[in-house]
Amino acid sequence: MVLEPLQYGLGAFSGSLVGFTLGLFGGGGSILAVPLMVYLVGVPSAHMAIGTSAFAVAANAATGLASHARQGTVKWRCAALYSVAGIAGAALGSTIGKAIDGEKLLFLFALLMLVVAVLMFRGRGNVGMPGAECNREKAPKVLGFGAATGIFSGFFGIGGGFLIVPGLIASTGMPILNAIGSSLVAVTAFGLTTSVNYALSGLVDWPLAFVFVAGGIAGGLVGVLFAKRMATRKGVLNVAFAGLVCCVAVYMLVRSAGSLIG
Repeated sequence: MVLEPLQYGLGAFSGSLVGFTLGLFGGGGSILAVPLMVYLVGVPSAHMAIGTSAFAVAANAATGLASHARQGTVKWRCAALYSVAGIAGAALGSTIGKAIDGEKLLFLFALLMLVVAVLMFRGRGNVGMPGAECNREKAPKVLGFGAATGIFSGFFGIGGGFLIVPGLIASTGMPILNAIGSSLVAVTAFGLTTSVNYALSGLVDWPLAFVFVAGGIAGGLVGVLFAKRMATRKGVLNVAFAGLVCCVAVYMLVRSAGSLIG
């Protein structure tokens, strides 16, 4: 696939937005990456956009993870359990996703986003328990949520953070800031698993992926700083997260529904 220079510039700009939202919301980057690739950058193939964005989101998530780790917001045991269970799920989900029509994938993705937005908004007052950890009693629940979100992540070709954040909160009771930091471990693992699966089918544009990542590094650093400040205000981060998901979902529904009808 050959893109115009302007498209690579838009890819770098899109990457900066993704990096910022990954640092701020944990899963916002994976939500924005695919629609930005398709509707702003103009990648002609939905599957190519999915495969390329999966790698880019994984790389940007790793950058955001380093920043969260320095600030001590990552619950490493929880993140490891969640990620291990989800990698197998992501491999299975991405294999199934490649066989589904791209426009249908985008439409189903948007519907899922609306459901998650509602769930996050309803939980806006849940600040979690600061001392929450993954003990033996919680481990089965963490593994179950990890496997399930891994399948969704691979199927839709996303990092899956917007599923992982509420999944970590539901399975461990940890605060949202810790869930965001910990989710980036799984976002990185799921994204790499999905991108490798798509790359084996020739569905990753590597030059676009690398400019996308480059643009996301600076955005990710700024996003982490904003997340730290916003977390001091009860419920604000949850509402902002839900609002972002809802707005992007509605736009995607309109665009993908038009393509399916047409």
